[in-house]
Amino acid sequence: MRRATLTVLSPTAIVSRKPPTVIEISPGYNAMTNPSGTPPKTKARVMRELLDGKRPVVSCGVYDGYSALMVQFMGFSCAATTGAGLANSVLGVPDIGIFSLRDNVDTVRNIAHAVSIPVMADADTGYGNAVTVYHVVQYFEDAGVVGINIEDQVMPKRCGHMRGKEIVSAREMAQKIEAAVRAKRDGDFIINARTDAIAIEGIEGTVARVREYVAAGADMIYPDAIRSEDDVARVVEAANGTPVSINMGFGLRARPTSPLISLKRLAELGVARVSLPRFLPAAALHGMQQALGAMRECIETGELTDRPDLLVDMAMITNLMNYERIDKLEQSFLTDDEVSRKYGEGDRAYVVRAKK
Repeated sequence: MRRATLTVLSPTAIVSRKPPTVIEISPGYNAMTNPSGTPPKTKARVMRELLDGKRPVVSCGVYDGYSALMVQFMGFSCAATTGAGLANSVLGVPDIGIFSLRDNVDTVRNIAHAVSIPVMADADTGYGNAVTVYHVVQYFEDAGVVGINIEDQVMPKRCGHMRGKEIVSAREMAQKIEAAVRAKRDGDFIINARTDAIAIEGIEGTVARVREYVAAGADMIYPDAIRSEDDVARVVEAANGTPVSINMGFGLRARPTSPLISLKRLAELGVARVSLPRFLPAAALHGMQQALGAMRECIETGELTDRPDLLVDMAMITNLMNYERIDKLEQSFLTDDEVSRKYGEGDRAYVVRAKK
């Protein structure tokens, strides 16, 4: 069997511009297959093992194919779609419940299928009552994600770090969790129960809800908009062994609603997972703003300048998207005459690469 090569840039190589690492793979490569050749693990099983391993697992918020592939490319072990990021990027609207179930499922299906790492999704309030949630879980499971967030806000919901939130009763949310647990076909699929109670009922009400959500069968607990390390400690204690996920928002930048707490400290507090839903959308917006500002200057001067400090090159994009795979497929399936018609007698590579 012929073997192909996949070019993978490590974070060090990207920064230092050293030659990329070349990994030899077989045409049937699957990132979830272990070296012994045994059947691949499901992505949900991989995610469960990550949560049982070194903590906390960092889950960057992704919102399209580019962001998901970059997270994988940079060596992160998992990702999660961000409800706000999808509403903002796909529809150009605030996170106020306008992004529908169909919008969400269709988008996350494309993202989940673009990468081999496990991806979780944000299912907002579950789009209705417990009966609705039962179907919602199966829609997302079919889409290829490894778990979903379901929150206890009243519909229409809003970003958990905005004012004006309302929450349903703890019992109603517990019924949604029970329905979600019953609905999932894969026992490893994760029901991540989010509560927005801190801003409304304080930490005491939040702790009471956490206990009820754990009793209802939640696989993970997600208290949004935590205010302090003490909030985190109280939730971890109340979860009583059920993994806890903490939202650190922008990751590398503070915001008014939750303090930035180091990963080391979160590990000491017993946190299993840290989500960064605003991290990549904010980084992308910053990058676009800088590049567009430079282009405005070029328009004013009438001159174009080469700015590798602002943009990746074509080689980076083709590596990220694995364009080399097209070469391998053409070599495998097209006849010599078909390849000759396409490329002539010169270089038969699909991608035009810069000369060294």
